[in-house]
Amino acid sequence: MTPKGFSLKLGDTTIEDTFAEAFRMVYARLCITAHDEHWLDAALRELTGYSSSVIACDAETGIEQMLAADATPDGRVGASVLVFGFSPEAVGKALVNRVGQCVMTCPTTAVFDGLPAAETRVALGKNIRFFGDGFQKSKLLEGRRYWRVPVMDGEFLVEDRVGIEKGVAGGNVIVQSIDMPTGLAAVRRAIEAVSPCQGVIAPFPGGVARSGSKVGSRYSGLPASTADAYCPTLRGRVETKLHDGVNCVYEIVLDGIDEAAVATGMKTLLYAAVGEGIVAITAGNYGGKLGKFHFHLRELL
Repeated sequence: MTPKGFSLKLGDTTIEDTFAEAFRMVYARLCITAHDEHWLDAALRELTGYSSSVIACDAETGIEQMLAADATPDGRVGASVLVFGFSPEAVGKALVNRVGQCVMTCPTTAVFDGLPAAETRVALGKNIRFFGDGFQKSKLLEGRRYWRVPVMDGEFLVEDRVGIEKGVAGGNVIVQSIDMPTGLAAVRRAIEAVSPCQGVIAPFPGGVARSGSKVGSRYSGLPASTADAYCPTLRGRVETKLHDGVNCVYEIVLDGIDEAAVATGMKTLLYAAVGEGIVAITAGNYGGKLGKFHFHLRELL
């Protein structure tokens, strides 16, 4: 393990001696299938929209992995999607709303539970079935109940209940670059590298947040506000955490099914993001007071 305070570099990039602070959340895994990739993509875009942060969204969601037809329950192309929230009840409510509005409405889709062995379960098709106005039908297959809801292109197939497991949310890296093009290239490399990692999602747009936040605000009622210490335009007006020569900062946040998945994802991000013009990589934490999961950057390397 690298001694605390030792200056570690990957190429020309300084890796700060700090840690990302993550916390406990729960998650569901949905397997969504469709007639072809076009309609699958349409459903996924709708389902995972407006879900970057539970600061103001009902859930944090993202595509875990794309699935070939031979890896899905109904033999069609599909994807596994992770949906994170603070409680099973919160995740359950978000699932009903998002699946009902974003997936059932999309031509040809079906929804299956991706955590069939989970002991904690929440209703999904059990609630959505009422859209069938009494014409819905249920079927029990190998101990799993499904609902067939009549829609205008046939039937929407959705599993009755879905599993909930404990996960870890809030793993992060903060990339400091000399300018915007360099920073954008680095975070795109990082997101492309982490995409194959199973068990993690990056819920922000394109996997990246430009509006990193701190806890609290000078305005009452706001739980979070801009991370002024990382804003280049505020250099000289606030106590900055920017390295010399830095003019652009991006953050990548990861949610995962467990500590190991988040650690693997963060390690992948670190190695992929370094490069010419990336001055430093750090991470966000709250002094260890917010979450019990601490991912030390240098230990990951």
